Amino acid sequence: MILQSLTLLNYKNFESEAFDFDPRINCFVGNNGIGKTNVLDAIYHLSFGKSYFNPITSQNIRHGTDFFVIEGLYEKDEKDEKIVVSAKKGQKKMIKRNGKAYERFSEHIGFLPVVIISPADRDLIIEGSETRRKFMDGVISQGDAQYLRDLITYNKVLAQRNSLLKYFAANNTHNQDTLDIYNEQMDALATPIHEKRKAFLEEFTPIFLKRYETISKQKEEVDLVYKSQLDESGLKQLLDENINKDRITQYTNFGIHKDDLLFQIEGHPVKKFGSQGQQKSYLIALKLAQFDFLKRHSGVQPILLLDDIFDKLDEQRVGQIIRLVDEENFGQLFISDTHPERTEAVVKEVHQSYKMFRL
Repeated sequence: MILQSLTLLNYKNFESEAFDFDPRINCFVGNNGIGKTNVLDAIYHLSFGKSYFNPITSQNIRHGTDFFVIEGLYEKDEKDEKIVVSAKKGQKKMIKRNGKAYERFSEHIGFLPVVIISPADRDLIIEGSETRRKFMDGVISQGDAQYLRDLITYNKVLAQRNSLLKYFAANNTHNQDTLDIYNEQMDALATPIHEKRKAFLEEFTPIFLKRYETISKQKEEVDLVYKSQLDESGLKQLLDENINKDRITQYTNFGIHKDDLLFQIEGHPVKKFGSQGQQKSYLIALKLAQFDFLKRHSGVQPILLLDDIFDKLDEQRVGQIIRLVDEENFGQLFISDTHPERTEAVVKEVHQSYKMFRL
């Protein structure tokens, strides 16, 4: 799969811009704040229907205008695929494939697999469990449409159950029969989600461990641990047993929406015990494992976006990653950096075709 061209209209800081890409390596270079990351984010937007950095649609529209359009022309399976994502203030965002709008955005997820590695990934380590769940769900969803549908439905039922708990508290009432309906719906959805998350980690963890060993060249032991309340009991039982807590907090305290993915080094949290370099290596290994997993399940080479790749990594380590990408027959690569000479020197080492875009 190759992204041949990209056109931006009123997207973030771009008024109107068009790019034609090299099928292998594309580098965006220039000063900070000039829009390098925004180009990579536009490519991500075409795959997921949302920004990687700011999911609030209206905030991706260029200041002083009321709409944006992102258009990408891809070659996939020897066919041209034109994807357009557009949004106008006050209206619903649209995603079109070859001129036909999707009824549900979820139908598009996984069609154009993409992996982004960015300094913003540090949120996976420092933020709460929701950020790590979203990473896990994002990887699984790109290859499993039913998983994504179950997850969307689960979150809708969860929101309805939480609203019901708030209604009970506000009106000093309780109706267990109505609550039981939501409990049963959540239980039916949570079980397959939980099972698929467990199966995902069983397959994903060895891929991750291999990537970490290659990138870090360190001897320390790292691990990924999936933690879920459903490991001990079925969800319906948990909801029934903890109804008093839910009524007090007016919130559903048990379920797969409380799952977490623990990042560990030598049996301890990477957040507390990993050096800056170890944390960065951990995150890059995580993302390259994501690439491997998606490639295995989709049969398509995902596009790889390396945003500000020199952040916290020296040139030698970056060169090692670029060579890794070259040696293992990765697909199309997009890189952003502030230093043109540094970027070009590293890219030249892999003897692949490339384009430099100076913004």
